[in-house]
This record gives sequence, structure tokens and C-alpha cells, in this order.
Amino acid sequence: MAAIEIDQLTKRYGDLAAVSDLTLSIDSGEVFGYLGPNGAGKTTTIRILLGLQSPTTGTASVLGHDMTVESQRLDALERVGYLPSNPRFDEQSTGREVLDLHESIKGGERRDELLDLFTPPVEREIREYSTGNVQKLGLVQAFMHDPDVVVMDEPTSGLDPLLQERFNEFVRDERERGTTMLFSSHVLSEVRRVCDRVGVLREGELVTVEDVHDLLDRSGKHIRLRVAGDPPEDAFDLDGASEVSRWRDGGETAFSFTFTGDVNDLVAEFGAYDLRELDVEEAPLEDVFLTFYGESDA
Repeated sequence: MAAIEIDQLTKRYGDLAAVSDLTLSIDSGEVFGYLGPNGAGKTTTIRILLGLQSPTTGTASVLGHDMTVESQRLDALERVGYLPSNPRFDEQSTGREVLDLHESIKGGERRDELLDLFTPPVEREIREYSTGNVQKLGLVQAFMHDPDVVVMDEPTSGLDPLLQERFNEFVRDERERGTTMLFSSHVLSEVRRVCDRVGVLREGELVTVEDVHDLLDRSGKHIRLRVAGDPPEDAFDLDGASEVSRWRDGGETAFSFTFTGDVNDLVAEFGAYDLRELDVEEAPLEDVFLTFYGESDA
């Protein structure tokens, strides 16, 4: 069953289409990464999903509830957590007072567990918080009522590397519990670690929706190898090899290229040579992203 359904969604501001004819389905228990640069339409999509904006045309539903209908939206939001980009809280309140308010509205059965995990300084006033501490408090409030769906906009912004990894582990654990998560992010390495699928948005239009690993496989692997001697010019001239560079290094020959074929075929080719070094790397997700945007747009 789909937890989130978007059908032919369009949001226009005059002549500008922030989102255009967007159709997307996210399964229950799925972690879905929503990618695109600023202005691509990610935040507009999220705001419509939460009922904060109305679409020009099309529909958006969460947990079977039409988010454009107030009574259905309120039923859905009881089971939804939300972490906006750059969360804001009353700066005169302490973190504890902020969480007390949220708990009075939506519940907080997981509050203590999440405080132990993310450790925001709840006894201090928000005005004394660093950006990272505000983000940690935001994560606690987003998950404290044990929602079925959580929508996050740049969830690790301001977190140090240790907390980012802790968040990634938490997301994987939540997926095992069946929580559906949609988050937009510019941290592509994070998306690669935790997402099941990704959608790439460009100028308000969905360019692709793919399994993360399929997307990486399609982009190929980076191969660097070194063999003894001077192989013939057609060495490693295999289907799927591109951007081949070759140079001599003393008594050895080095190669560098991108390979989208079967790595087993490449390994079989090595048998004819005295292999001295081999390095196989998955293409960074950043490189994949650039196939949709180009250097100037990323």
C-alpha cells in the first residue's frame, strides 16, 4: 500500500510552474530521497503534501487522506511528523518547554528515547542554541509521537559528522519499524546510504524515479588499473568502457576509464596480462546527479 500518492500535481504562481504534472507513489515503509537544487520544486511539493499550500491542479494524499480536504488533512497529520529546513522555535522558551508544547498537541511516547539519542540541551533557552542543537531538537519533535510518515527537508543540516551517522542509523532502524520517510537533501552521500529509491526533480518536473543502486549501476564504475609491459592499443576495448585514458609509467601501463558492463567480463580480460594494480569504485552519486543537471546547474 502506498503511504504517499501524488497524481498530476501542478502548482503555479502566475506564469511560473513551481511543480508541473508531478505523479509519484511512495510505498509504506519506504525511505524516499527527493533530489534537486534550490528552486527545483522540492519544498513546494512538501508544503502541498502537508496541506500548507493548495495545488493548482492535481491531488496529493497521505495515508489515504486527501490533503486538500481539511477534515481528511487533520486526520492524516495526527500520524505525520515534519522537520522543515531551518526549523524555528520560540527563542524565549527552553527546549523542554518546546517539547512539552508539542507533546500536548500530538503526544510524545518516544520523547525520552529520542532525547537520549540526539541529546539537544533541553534545559537551555532556544536563543542559546547552535544551528546543530536546533536541528537535534527538530528531529526529536518530528519523531516523538511515533508517526507513520515523516517528511523532512534537509534533515542533517547543521549536524556534525558523528550526529549525521547517528541519524543515518536511526533512519535505517525506523525503516525496519515500518516508518515511511520522505526527505529532500543536498547531501547525496547521505541519500545513497539510507534511501531505497530517489526522485530527481528539475525545474518542477520529475526527471526520474529509480532505485539508488540501479541509478549508480547505470552511471558505471570508475576503473583504474596497472599492468606490466605495453599491451596493444585495443587492450580493454570492451563494451561498456568509455572515457579511456592510458599512459606509460616506467615498465608498466596504467589505464583509467568508466565501465558500465559486467565486471566479470573485465576480470576475465585481466587473465592475459600481468596485473599489478586494480581499483574499482562506484561512481559518486554527485556524478550521477550531474547527468541530469550539468555542471552549471548543480
